[in-house]
Amino acid sequence: MLPVANSHLKDLYETTVEFFTLRSPALSFRPFSSDDSDSDHEDIPFTPRDLSPVPDPINKLQKECAALRVKLHAAERTRCHGSCSRRSFGASAAASTLYTMRREYDATKSELQRSQVELAKWEERCKMLEKTLRETRDLVRTQEVEIETLKKERDRLIVDRRSGERNTSDRRRSQDIARHRSNSSQSLLSQHVRLSADCSELRDVETVSQASGSQRRNSSDVVVDNMSTVSEEERAQAKSTETFLTKTDLWSGAQVIQALQDLNSEILQFAASAVELCTFTKQHPAPAKVLQTKNEVSSRLGPTLTRILSTRDHSQDPMLVQMALQGCITYCISRALSSFCIGYQSKANITLTQIYTCMFQSEPQPTSARWRALAHKHIHELHPELDDYAINEMTETIFRWSSDVFLVCGSTNPQSHSSSREVFRSRFGAQVNRISNSACRLAQITREEIMSTNFEVVGADSGRTFDAQEMMDAFEDYGTSKGAVLCTTELGLRCSTRKASGEATTASEENVERRLLLRPKVVLESAVDMIDQR
Repeated sequence: MLPVANSHLKDLYETTVEFFTLRSPALSFRPFSSDDSDSDHEDIPFTPRDLSPVPDPINKLQKECAALRVKLHAAERTRCHGSCSRRSFGASAAASTLYTMRREYDATKSELQRSQVELAKWEERCKMLEKTLRETRDLVRTQEVEIETLKKERDRLIVDRRSGERNTSDRRRSQDIARHRSNSSQSLLSQHVRLSADCSELRDVETVSQASGSQRRNSSDVVVDNMSTVSEEERAQAKSTETFLTKTDLWSGAQVIQALQDLNSEILQFAASAVELCTFTKQHPAPAKVLQTKNEVSSRLGPTLTRILSTRDHSQDPMLVQMALQGCITYCISRALSSFCIGYQSKANITLTQIYTCMFQSEPQPTSARWRALAHKHIHELHPELDDYAINEMTETIFRWSSDVFLVCGSTNPQSHSSSREVFRSRFGAQVNRISNSACRLAQITREEIMSTNFEVVGADSGRTFDAQEMMDAFEDYGTSKGAVLCTTELGLRCSTRKASGEATTASEENVERRLLLRPKVVLESAVDMIDQR
């Protein structure tokens, strides 16, 4: 069945109406309604007002075109904005990536630099450790050589002593045999004379002969006993000497020199720091207290240096005050180290020093050194508080003598008030205590831990003539060394060794070998002019 076209299509209907309306403006009609009848349509005429308003297609097309243009422009703007945003986003992403890579590069570069610095530090430390290892090996090798030398010397002395003992015993034995034979021959001769002279006295002669025979037996027993006693004493002495010789030095000469140089450096640092803290004024007429202090300082540093210190103005250049302070401390330490045991009773120290001096000049070096070490060790075992007492006493002496030097030089600080002196002590207490501790430790080393020689800390007395062989001028680089010694600023070191001799030992200086290992540094009278010229 064929389809029937729908004549009431809305769009076609409206389009036709629009068409006729636009083409026939005079035509008037109204759309049909279901309620209207045919008569109504025939009787009532239609006008344009009665028609429903029909939209203008041109206006509609223009509106649609305008809307399309707006949408097109909006789409173009959206696309342009999207492309720009994409380009800006790509550029910003690239810039961000470049910035991140640059930061990573800088961080890596700084890390590399730090690694290079650390590597340089480790290389330097490795070099220092290698140098220390080489020095330690050299030191161990040197000590091994010294030990071998001492062992050879010990073996040689033991062999010499044993051979001497054998020769002595053989000589004594031969003398005893000869004496015994002589006594026997004399007794036989006397018996023969008495028998031939008077036969009547045969009984008496026999009695006398028996008595003389018993006497010879008794004398022979006495000789044998004496020989055994002498041999036992010699064996005991040889054993004791062998015990001494087996003791080696715990410190070498180079280590002792280094310890003394460290002590001199600590004294210099304290003197320089103390002088910088003090203030000085021009000298005025001294009161009685200052005159008494000048006499005490003169007994330590000499009258010449004391006069120079008390008459000069040290407010501009306190160099002489620093040197006087060094000289005062070195004098205190050298005087303490010259005693047998630091801090011990003065009378007992004098007696022990005399005993050791006599023993050192008459006995072998190991014997005197071992006796000194044992005596020093047992004194400290009997008095365990002696070390602390010696350190505290030396510290107080250094502070007191330093205050005397400052007072003579015209210092207003720390001499004015007791509070300032306490501040001075609290400021330099640890430093001065370290100096005292080092000095006492050096005394223990030289007296208990070294057997091959005798070390002495030396200085130059004030007023002594300068001798370049035995001392060193502190200002030798600034001019000619002239004048007498004013004071000692740095201590020196000397060793004395008793030479071995095959003959009987005698108390003579010819058997003592003395060497100056470190020259003391002194200030001469010419140094005053050099300081004025600066």
